[in-house]
Amino acid sequence: MDMNEATDPLVLFDDWFEAAKAAEPNDPNAMSLATTAADGMPSVRIVLLKGVDARGFVFYTNVESRKGLELAANANAALCFHWKSLRRQIRIEGSVERVTAAEADAYYASRPRDSRIGAWASEQSRPLASRAEFEARIREFEARYPGDAVPRPEHWSGYRVVPRYFEFWQDRPFRLHDRIVFTAEAGGWQRGRLYP
Repeated sequence: MDMNEATDPLVLFDDWFEAAKAAEPNDPNAMSLATTAADGMPSVRIVLLKGVDARGFVFYTNVESRKGLELAANANAALCFHWKSLRRQIRIEGSVERVTAAEADAYYASRPRDSRIGAWASEQSRPLASRAEFEARIREFEARYPGDAVPRPEHWSGYRVVPRYFEFWQDRPFRLHDRIVFTAEAGGWQRGRLYP
């Protein structure tokens, strides 16, 4: 789809995401997630997009991690997808909500057993004295849940970024790039353009 003809940012996102899945050698669903600490300091890290639909962009994590605590204090975030092989980038800003327990359960159940054990063993973002300590916690939870049935911990869930702003960036020679933006307005999306 030609970005200059797009009227719906979700349709354009789907088109670019499909192209990225065909072109990117690793993790086309990798996205930067920016949150804000209580003191106003921004924080950014890479997470993986695990679902996208008309409601928004979903990722999963430990809700007691730094990002989880920051989202509890300020339920707004920004995402950035950068696909170097396509010379494209998409920025998204929006509010954040927790996914339903049923959604979190379904995704958690689809994960490999070792990943489910890791969700129990990792006290994500907290200080860790040594790798050996972490490995001991892994063994502890492997013993606690010896079969394939590993329940989802209460501290592990997902978030949905509900978009209110999109920016689609397409690289052009001599830094004469294209930048198309969409802003949520009552009744639909308002489209605009930015200087490169």
